[in-house]
Amino acid sequence: MLISRAKSIEYITTANEYEAFLLENNLIKKYTPRYNIALKDGKSYPVLRITKEEFPKLFKTRRVIHDGSLYFGPFPDAGALDTFIETLYRLYPLRHCRTFKKRDAPCMYYHIGRCKAPCCGKISAESYNEFIEEIAQLLEGKGEETVSKMTAEMKKAAAELKFEKAARLRDGLRALTIMQNQNIVEDFDSSDRDYIAHFREGELVSFTVLKIRGGKLMGRDNFRVVSLNEDEELLEEFACAYYTEANEIPPAIYVSTKDGFEFLSRWISETFDTRTEIILVTDSIENARRHEAAMNMAEQNAREDIIRRVRERGDNPAMEELQRLLGLATLPERIEGFDIAHIGGKFPVASLISFWKGNPDKKNYRYFRLKTTNGVIDDFASMREATSRRYSRLVNEKKELPDLILIDGGIGQVNAVDAVLESLDLEIPIAGLAKRDEEIWLPHAAKPICLPKRSDALRLLQRVRDETHRFATSRNQNLRTKENTVSAFASLPHVGGQREKILIKTFETLENLAAAPEAQIAQTLHVRAGIATEILLAARRLAAERSEIKEEKSLRLNSQLSRRDENASYAKSLAAAALADDLMVAEK
Repeated sequence: MLISRAKSIEYITTANEYEAFLLENNLIKKYTPRYNIALKDGKSYPVLRITKEEFPKLFKTRRVIHDGSLYFGPFPDAGALDTFIETLYRLYPLRHCRTFKKRDAPCMYYHIGRCKAPCCGKISAESYNEFIEEIAQLLEGKGEETVSKMTAEMKKAAAELKFEKAARLRDGLRALTIMQNQNIVEDFDSSDRDYIAHFREGELVSFTVLKIRGGKLMGRDNFRVVSLNEDEELLEEFACAYYTEANEIPPAIYVSTKDGFEFLSRWISETFDTRTEIILVTDSIENARRHEAAMNMAEQNAREDIIRRVRERGDNPAMEELQRLLGLATLPERIEGFDIAHIGGKFPVASLISFWKGNPDKKNYRYFRLKTTNGVIDDFASMREATSRRYSRLVNEKKELPDLILIDGGIGQVNAVDAVLESLDLEIPIAGLAKRDEEIWLPHAAKPICLPKRSDALRLLQRVRDETHRFATSRNQNLRTKENTVSAFASLPHVGGQREKILIKTFETLENLAAAPEAQIAQTLHVRAGIATEILLAARRLAAERSEIKEEKSLRLNSQLSRRDENASYAKSLAAAALADDLMVAEK
């Protein structure tokens, strides 16, 4: 029912679920949506309060009283907050009484070492407040000494077999990690402010504005434009369209770049006759981490909006521009891209990726483990093999052919693929994108096509090229990793996957297997004596080879070390001789 009544879906991306819970609470209280039952009753997440007294007390509360007390939070995980407060009371001798009163005799907490009894004058206010300052720094992420102290005490308790105490300290450290989560969604700075960030993809530009009101993130605005202007002109263009009334402009606006910085300040002052401080995030000193985190969040939301826009429109402008530039008969809705990846000719892999209407079509991704160029560095031959295997199969199976083939390379690779298509009697348009200058090469062309940086067609080709490179490289890395992690047991005769697992579990190393009796191997694998003998002999031979290799490496290393020592000794003798010569000259 909820989905059937929803007209559209919007979301705000946060840095962690801690911020997501707080933002959800703020938005529910602002909009009171029909289908949200929880968090509508006026309650909120708890905060940690440090009272403003001569001898402060700290405790968990849901009420914020502006009496000069110090607040931290809010914290969605109330259980972690309780654990953290309990750990603090175990580490610091703070007062536990709700109301501070002068007393003649200290209470029980003093006698068990949990309080310094400020009520009886057993500790000065300066010494007591040092504990409070350490706790405040700890919650702000600056208390490295306290964290080290907690960690050392935990290790000491574990070494002394006091596991319950060690577990309490461990839980306190975990709770502290939760407490120190960066939170830009809600704080106790009640000033109003906006954070403006943008992201662009070709001519598409998205601005995101995070609106902080009364210390809470109360919304996020996305502003979409189509612009060919340079980046330094975008902020001016945005400000004129977004800020239309004086009461919408907050006292402070944070921006991420100096482009248009002075214009925005002057334009707001002259147009609306209001004083607004324009602040560069990198120039902010107070709460710098929080402002930087807020700007990162705005940039992330702008980036995701661009991704949605490209997906929604299907990148038709880029495909139309490609059709016009390359003289294609049809719109290049299906683009297939190829790239080659290898390390010195080893593990050569060709990647095939597919784009449909300007977006990745991952179910049609393929890779080819090349056979003719294994151990040989020849990108032209590799491209010929990959494309001939791909399109001869499509022809034989009578499947749909792509509208455009993009090769990651220059004129040589393009001509190699063109020869393959000609031999298959296919007329599929081909283009190559060279990485160095982003030049577009067509078959047998005398010079490349060069497009401006803001071109939609170039942006689409770059996306295809980058995806082919990523896919090919990741597959080549997987093959290298697999080759380098092959178990020595797998090379033994009569040993497959299941027997390899049994041998690893039973003997652990090849040397242990080589030293084991034949009967044990036969019993472990449930094989005949003859098969066990072959496995044992092969294991001993392989273990001996590995031992010889280790000895050879050890001798080589010792030789290198001795040569280094000889060189060092020779250098010292030269230095001593030079010093003696200098002394003789000085005496003369």
